[in-house]
Amino acid sequence: MSNLTVFGGANLPSVASLASSLRSISAGVPDGAGSVIIKMDKTGHWVFGAEQTEIEDDATWAINPFSFVHGFIAWGEGEVLGEKMVPVSQPLPELDVAPPAAKRGWEVQVGLSLKCMSGEDKDLEGRYTVTSVGGKKAVQQLALAIAAQVDKDQTKPVPVVRLKKEHYVHKSYGRIYTPVFEVIEWVGMDGAPAETEAAEAVTDDTPSESRRRRRSA
Repeated sequence: MSNLTVFGGANLPSVASLASSLRSISAGVPDGAGSVIIKMDKTGHWVFGAEQTEIEDDATWAINPFSFVHGFIAWGEGEVLGEKMVPVSQPLPELDVAPPAAKRGWEVQVGLSLKCMSGEDKDLEGRYTVTSVGGKKAVQQLALAIAAQVDKDQTKPVPVVRLKKEHYVHKSYGRIYTPVFEVIEWVGMDGAPAETEAAEAVTDDTPSESRRRRRSA
């Protein structure tokens, strides 16, 4: 976990300010420079990058607690026509008229940044942004979990998670998958774990699905 110092830096706000900021998340994307885009596809698989490489089931990811953002995005036919994002410590940005070609106008979007801590993709940095109801709920729940953790222990604000999924059956669209951020331990910004045994215990008891590396059409 020592490489979590990537989250350090003089420009970060104080950990004490995290709780109130995270609880203000309204439904949020970092600029994503130098990172890949991570998403859950329609089949319920977590993938990243232009080639839609599948993420390993048992990989662990550290969430940057200072990276939560919210705002709006306007989509056209497979392309972003406009995007207005700010940190969750700020109010949602003001909107002008949506681009004429936007299919659904402005949509509320939330997001966060994360870094792979184990497995084949170790040290990969990514960003996750989402407009769906299930995705926004998952990000909001994670933000609230971090806020609660900061209230208890400001020295361990970083959740280490596994990227999981749930599903429900829609009467018109069939099985719909939604993301889950399964927190397995809390660590400090310097990578010091709250309990060294926590991750080891989960590793032995958590059933893993078959791992696949694939490229989606």
